[in-house]
Amino acid sequence: MVDDIALRASGLIMEFKGFRAVDGVDLAIPRGTIHALIGPNGAGKSTCFNLLTKVLTPTAGAIHFEGRDITGLSPANVARLGIVRSFQISAVFGTMTVLENVRIALQRHRHGDSWDFWRSDRVLAHLHEEALALLASVGLADYAGHVANDLPYGRKRALEIATTLALEPRVLLLDEPMAGMTQEDVTRISALIRKVAVGRTVVMVEHNLSVVADLSDRITVLARGKILAEGEYADVARDPRVIEAYIGVAHA
Repeated sequence: MVDDIALRASGLIMEFKGFRAVDGVDLAIPRGTIHALIGPNGAGKSTCFNLLTKVLTPTAGAIHFEGRDITGLSPANVARLGIVRSFQISAVFGTMTVLENVRIALQRHRHGDSWDFWRSDRVLAHLHEEALALLASVGLADYAGHVANDLPYGRKRALEIATTLALEPRVLLLDEPMAGMTQEDVTRISALIRKVAVGRTVVMVEHNLSVVADLSDRITVLARGKILAEGEYADVARDPRVIEAYIGVAHA
């Protein structure tokens, strides 16, 4: 039976030379929801992300994906299960076209660690069609032939979402997706995240509280490596501890 909880973390601890960056964190993120991790700088948000995607191995605690213990798995094996992390800094092949970026992601997903460039014309044509469909889904159909480096910043973020979707994620982890964006780009990418979240679980770290309030089904607030509060945004935002530790500072 598949667990209704997509990602579960139990008693996560991460120590660096005696310093606990994450200290006893428990998370239960239901499938098909958008869950935000927020908190002041140094709260442990990025470390939690690195633990969930297995960039780091916890000092103690366990991580389960749909009931399966993935604590000891490598980042590559976790990604193959469908847990895919995307951008804090936009990461694309800048000298390639937008279409080529997505097609390479599709090739990598289909053929594992082998880039397998010597495919038949029929297979490559199929990938071409898939890549165009993905670009259309993120509003980049008209940019397919553009060199990635020439894209405006917000469009590069959309391209990275497209390359992430090529990996067919079941859980999508977004690390500060709105960082450095204009308000116009924030509006566009927020709408895109809502769109791609349909049928998926999304976990995001984000400092833009308006975006968090608009998109998230549930919020976890971290402070000094511990969970300070958790719940719907309206409830969390009224918590005096959260206001003192973060929201009051964020709006100052």
